Amino acid sequence: MKKTNVALIQMSCEPDTQKNLDKAAARIEEAAKNGAELICLPELFRAQYFCQREDHALFATAESIPGPSTERISQIARDNKVVVIASLFERRAPGLYHNTAVTIERDGHIADVYRKMHIPDDPLYYEKFYFTPGDLGFRALESTAGNIGTLVCWDQWYPEGARVTALKGAEILFYPTAIGWHPSEKEEYGEAQYDAWQTTQRAHAISNGVWVCAVNRVGHEQGDVIHEGVSMPGPEGAGLEFWGGSFIADPFGRIIAKASHDKEEILYATLDPALVEVTRQHWPFLRDRRIDAYEGITKRFLL
Repeated sequence: MKKTNVALIQMSCEPDTQKNLDKAAARIEEAAKNGAELICLPELFRAQYFCQREDHALFATAESIPGPSTERISQIARDNKVVVIASLFERRAPGLYHNTAVTIERDGHIADVYRKMHIPDDPLYYEKFYFTPGDLGFRALESTAGNIGTLVCWDQWYPEGARVTALKGAEILFYPTAIGWHPSEKEEYGEAQYDAWQTTQRAHAISNGVWVCAVNRVGHEQGDVIHEGVSMPGPEGAGLEFWGGSFIADPFGRIIAKASHDKEEILYATLDPALVEVTRQHWPFLRDRRIDAYEGITKRFLL
């Protein structure tokens, strides 16, 4: 029942993939020096959000797991004795790619791999062009820093993913994320969009009695990518303004830490697993589930 010091790295991303890896490495080391034991990076941190267009050239930025990024982060995790969650563009085989989060233990080994299950296809979020849906299912890991589960971005809108991950034993859910505003929509819809994003994840915390840690990127991006000296410009247009706002919610959905919408930050909090037990005792949603009546949940629609 040891408490865990968590750090969420809210960062902006540059076009150059190597610079982003260097920045992430420096932020992990900074968080570790400030006492963090469990550190999470935002979704696809190695590049600007390239899914704003469909471009076959961008598959060249994918990497194997294990690969260059996991090798670098594994060394940092080992040197600083921390657990790190890193979201990567995985090249699994020729023509087969995933949006993948790896958990690297404090001794440097890859302890878990999660492949994003829900893949969006919306204006400037053309992820179905790049990513095959995950085939490893929802997962939980008994890490040396606590019982954790990782889901990725679009997964955060689905209560089923959070529920299954919690039922497998996760007491802390991490959601590495890349979500932002279309600039033309921000004035009218921006506040409501962010509120919905935060509310649905707070609901996961409440209904499952778990900690929820959502970590987003920040800053305006056109989707420009420079990888190994090759420049791949993003599409013309307004781009995306990533709204930051990373946060940590306790098992009753209360926000205990929140980042700004427009600055790079490392968000820190100490999470007590005992609060999971206490919350579930007083709000016994898992006890009162009617598991005999949920068979329809596996159907697309019931009419």
